[in-house]
Amino acid sequence: MAFACEYCSKVRLKAHKVSHSNIKTRKWQQPNLQSVRVQKDGRAQKVLACTRCIRTGVVVKAA
Repeated sequence: MAFACEYCSKVRLKAHKVSHSNIKTRKWQQPNLQSVRVQKDGRAQKVLACTRCIRTGVVVKAA
């Protein structure tokens, strides 16, 4: 798990790209991860968090 959300562990998903002739090739769908400064263990630290965790208030941003 190289790139994952620190809070919900959201990672990339495998999907298919489907052409007009219905040929399926593999592709990866990446989560929308943002680098955010958060208050963690009493100090400011940069972490990767998905936009859903940021929007719902799971992430406590540092001042």
